[in-house]
Amino acid sequence: MDKLSAAVVNGNYQNPILPMDFSDPDAVRVGEDYYLISSSFTYLPGVPVLHSRDLVHWERIGNCVEHLPFDRYAEPAHGCGTWAPSLRWHAGKFYAFIPLPDEGIFYTTATDPRGPWSELHCVKEASGWIDPCPLWDDDGSVYMAHAFAKSRCGIKHKIQLSRLDPETLEVVEDGPIVFDGTLSQPTAEGPKMYKRNGWYYIFIPAGGVEYGWQTVLRARNVYGPYEEKIVMHQGASSINGPHQGAWVTAPDGSDWFLHFQDRFELGRVVHLQPMCWHSDWPFIGLEQNGDGIGEPVTEWDCPKGEAGPGLQIGDSFTNGKPGLQWQWQANPQPEAWLRPVAGDALHLVCGASGSLWRQPNVLSQMLPAADFTANVTLGLAGCGAGAKVGLSVMGQKYSAIELCRTAQGCTVQLVQGMVKDLAPTGDAEETILAEKMVDTDEITVTMKITAAKQVQYALLAADGTAVPLGGSPTRCQGNLDRRAPGPVRPRRDQRGCCLHQAAEHYILTGLLAAEHRRCPRQKGEQTGNGKCYHPAEQHW
Repeated sequence: MDKLSAAVVNGNYQNPILPMDFSDPDAVRVGEDYYLISSSFTYLPGVPVLHSRDLVHWERIGNCVEHLPFDRYAEPAHGCGTWAPSLRWHAGKFYAFIPLPDEGIFYTTATDPRGPWSELHCVKEASGWIDPCPLWDDDGSVYMAHAFAKSRCGIKHKIQLSRLDPETLEVVEDGPIVFDGTLSQPTAEGPKMYKRNGWYYIFIPAGGVEYGWQTVLRARNVYGPYEEKIVMHQGASSINGPHQGAWVTAPDGSDWFLHFQDRFELGRVVHLQPMCWHSDWPFIGLEQNGDGIGEPVTEWDCPKGEAGPGLQIGDSFTNGKPGLQWQWQANPQPEAWLRPVAGDALHLVCGASGSLWRQPNVLSQMLPAADFTANVTLGLAGCGAGAKVGLSVMGQKYSAIELCRTAQGCTVQLVQGMVKDLAPTGDAEETILAEKMVDTDEITVTMKITAAKQVQYALLAADGTAVPLGGSPTRCQGNLDRRAPGPVRPRRDQRGCCLHQAAEHYILTGLLAAEHRRCPRQKGEQTGNGKCYHPAEQHW
């Protein structure tokens, strides 16, 4: 498939509407159009911009951030970069407020959401300030709510409200803590500010990414005191951790809430929920178990609006340029990493030796589904010994099928990598699991991700049949905990990854361990070196 669109059955959309890792979404409506942005950590260009006319079918139209203005991002800095942003429309401009947890809060503006977006402007230099959201009040005052990252500043569960200069949008005063969720709303974060009927509202997720809920705070005064109410939780539904998102009102007056669900290896996929108001409190989803709290729906009547073209997944790399769906693993250097090429091909330049985890010129896109296939033709024409090109799924435990040029000729290798140091500058250890000599410097390979969380790689013959890599299948031992970057803390054990041979292809059982919370779960194709061709019929 070249494009991915939300499923619609008998006039009902099916959740998730975005089955990809658009983490920490925020959205606004301008006229008949909706726009959504999300975090992207150190995968760049970043903070993707999506457009829709019906809240269900989305198209990627640009990125808020082309590069990050700090030298450290010339190399991968996993778990850092752009965290949960917010998007607002004010006085004819789009404003994206973007946190970098180690550097501070920044914003960028655009009159056209497709870009160009302005260079990042610093709102506040601060370590540990995250998840900012501005509010332009009726009297011209401007405020910004934000949360804290304990890993950076030791503070957690709290929401702070700062006043901004209306002209520069820089912090004038830090302001008070307007909500402390330590006892009732642990891990309160991701605030989104609104004003309605004289009430100030702060929408906050709480309880943690995996199994949390959506809470709303309200007050008559911007500084509080704020009342709190849980307005959506998992309840009897199958949707874990429904929280962190955006309230939007459609042109017909109907209200909707976009939020993410943590699907572990797949990342944070986006759901759409109906929303209404009762006694000046929002109610999200559908009450299903008698507790009076909304629960996420798996399907609902489609909002009014025109269906869009969907998300571009496949790519023929016309004139040697990757599409908007592709991101590098660090600040892009296309002039150094890409060579001009005519036709449908991508010519990538070899980088430094070392693990894929530490290569800035890894080109990737998000996993588009729990079950899909990617085909790619890889070549090393004109490349010397030591060059390699490959197809990979990236994460804290990753794997790849690679074409490598050695002094003796070309080989195809099946490689497994495991991150040994989860610090932003940490590295991975790679192991060759299988290897086969080939008499060509151009091959076609396939990678299949299955719903059983398997990664299947195969070398394809000219007739499309799988070619075994040869050698004895190798078993790799051990489990990998899900952990956060920085101060390491164990999360959920993942199955060990084991290699076996079946139907003349190799299967890695146990998909890569997902990265927790602020780690990028960006996965996709690795084409770090050499020349890469994508056939038009590719499934990714």
